[in-house]
Amino acid sequence: MSDIDRVLLVGVGLKSERIESIKESLAELHELTETAGGVVVGTLTQQLPKWNASTLIGKGKIETLLELIPETKANKVIVDHSLSGVQQRNLEKTLEVPVLDRTVLILDIFAQRAQTREGKLQVELAQILDQRSRMVGAWLGSLSRLGGGIGTRGPGEKALEIDRRTLGRKIDSIKKQLEAVRARRARHRNQRKKNQVPSFALIGYTNAGKSTLLNQLTNSKVYSENQLFATLDPTTRKVFLPDSPMAVITDTVGFIRKLPTKLVEAFKATLEESEEADILMHIIDLSSNEWEVQAKTTMSLIEELGWSEKPIIHVYNKMDQTPAAKQFTVEHLPRAFVSATTGRGIEELKALMALEIQKLTEEFELFFPISEKDLVYELDRETRILKKEVSTQGVVCLANLTPQLLNKWRSYLT
Repeated sequence: MSDIDRVLLVGVGLKSERIESIKESLAELHELTETAGGVVVGTLTQQLPKWNASTLIGKGKIETLLELIPETKANKVIVDHSLSGVQQRNLEKTLEVPVLDRTVLILDIFAQRAQTREGKLQVELAQILDQRSRMVGAWLGSLSRLGGGIGTRGPGEKALEIDRRTLGRKIDSIKKQLEAVRARRARHRNQRKKNQVPSFALIGYTNAGKSTLLNQLTNSKVYSENQLFATLDPTTRKVFLPDSPMAVITDTVGFIRKLPTKLVEAFKATLEESEEADILMHIIDLSSNEWEVQAKTTMSLIEELGWSEKPIIHVYNKMDQTPAAKQFTVEHLPRAFVSATTGRGIEELKALMALEIQKLTEEFELFFPISEKDLVYELDRETRILKKEVSTQGVVCLANLTPQLLNKWRSYLT
């Protein structure tokens, strides 16, 4: 087989869908394919009244593919939809080249990106869950002959040679290892809660600039590149905000339309960092022509994951790459406009973050006797003191307190 994946892409949808939506998703598949290291040699789109149970796509498009494969010297076909094991097997038998779907492509990119043991475990689990769902007929033999390239990378590929029972044992083993990771993360989160540290989580579409924004807010040097899924493993850093206690902010894996359900299940340990955050920061790439669709995709996933009740700051990023004449209308509040690359709008964003922390608090009056006046300095490190009056008897403070801080300082309330 050639060392280079020469790929034909097939965008497919139902007639009830907008053709523009199908084309937008296909354009994203094109970018995903290039991210995975493939070369796109042609694209096709098709709208169907209903899905073809045996091949997903229609007979006419299969005949077109049979003509295009030798003409373009394509050695792989990727369909912009989920394929069942039967559909994939039938397509490969007819086309005589490996056929992949969007899910396998995304998992392949994740396999390339995974650096830590946790990331590799999560990718392996997602791949095995996906493989198990397709294990029908000649599925295993079908993929075992690929021999390399897109769709065959990562620790999960060895699982193709084993049966369902062995896969089940492997899944149980990986889940136990990931449970240990989740338990460790939970201990860290509980410690932060115990210390009354407010937490933010960066969420948004892949390549929206979350890691770059994290670096800008925290003066860090977290890996950030202009590529899809540059971040898989969550990274937490301290952030110092004006007139506010020290907080932490976590960068997490980016979202994408048609996010594979296997991926969501496998990355629970990572997604919990967002689930447990006090405030979400939804990062939107305003320079993208698809920013509205991307924002809606993220908001839909927030609702699906049960996070919609959390406070959300909407951060419109990449203003430096947005033409001045570009017309856009934004609906969400609270919001900020920034350039994570140049630093434009960062101070305003920090002020907004501090304001959102204050909303989590209430104002309380506390009294510290002279013998315990040193506690005022400790209180000042933990929260914002709005007013302070010193007398011969002691110190009266008006301060913002979270529920956790209220429990700690309850005995000093006036």
